[in-house]
Amino acid sequence: MPPISERARSTEELLETVADAAGGRAATVVMVHTGAGTTSLCRGFTDQTGAVPVTERTRFELGSVTKTFTALLFADMAARGTVRLDEPLSARVPRWALPRGPVGGGITLEHLATHTSGLPRLPPGLLRTAVPSWTTNPYQAYPAHRLLDSLSRSRVRRPPGLRVHYSNFGVGLLGHLLAERGTTGYGPLLMAQVVKPLGLTDTTAETTGVQATGHWHGRPRPPFTIPALPGAGVLRSSGRDLLRYLRCLITPELHAGPGDPLRLALREVTRVRPRTPGGPELCLAWSHNVLPTRRLYFHLGATRGFTSFIGFCPDPAVAVVALTNISPTLRCRYTQAAYELLRTVSLRQAG
Repeated sequence: MPPISERARSTEELLETVADAAGGRAATVVMVHTGAGTTSLCRGFTDQTGAVPVTERTRFELGSVTKTFTALLFADMAARGTVRLDEPLSARVPRWALPRGPVGGGITLEHLATHTSGLPRLPPGLLRTAVPSWTTNPYQAYPAHRLLDSLSRSRVRRPPGLRVHYSNFGVGLLGHLLAERGTTGYGPLLMAQVVKPLGLTDTTAETTGVQATGHWHGRPRPPFTIPALPGAGVLRSSGRDLLRYLRCLITPELHAGPGDPLRLALREVTRVRPRTPGGPELCLAWSHNVLPTRRLYFHLGATRGFTSFIGFCPDPAVAVVALTNISPTLRCRYTQAAYELLRTVSLRQAG
């Protein structure tokens, strides 16, 4: 439980604490929605000229928050019968491309979505291509045609499903495999099946649109690109859109009809998988914490110029979005402050 002084602070003061954690020169949007309505704070400008203030409609790069959208696309395609949650990776890639080791053939698509596949955090070979642009776009020179080669060079040492090992490679590979079932690529597929049906008008996988300028240690960064692994981090979005996204997850029945596969998918992504012997309880992409009176779901994201946090509590209904145009550092407590905001407001709502 937060200390009494923290519980006594107003919601507006709690939002100020999150914004302050980004630093005085950062642009930031912090938003909270409860049953009583929405409270928001927008601070700073879209770039260093100071000409355009950020608003609830300003786009920020989401980084790994994209993974929650990839998981929702996966669940939606499963609800439509296009893929299966337990579909083996061996049914989707050539035999020569399967990871090395006696258990590599046991990976399923669900293992990719829950970070339990045993695949490394990054594709083998990516670091060599990343070095020349490490502080700007480390993923930009790694091509999609290398994915299967990197998969074949990976070694899985433990049976899938027993251990969480966060993997951009795993979720990025999942996005690639889902896109192969369509005809338009990851971005257009996500837009058609998830983003547009949910009414998210500011959310995009395009890297050429208008957005805030990101900063790395005070220096402007170019737009982030991730051509081979878009499902792991390509999206841009606004505070307004992300708050709507979280509200859809809290109450799917208000945003999708009874027979809509997306309604089933919104439930599926936060369904807690039963604990396997010696393994963790998991959701599709989402992290979650079980507290005495409530359950919190959340995800963090970062690129070379942005930091993001989204989180929600289903009961009592609370949603929190925090976006800023600075890259994370060891000293920055922005995402920690955003999580504390979610925890504190959900405790208040629980009574």
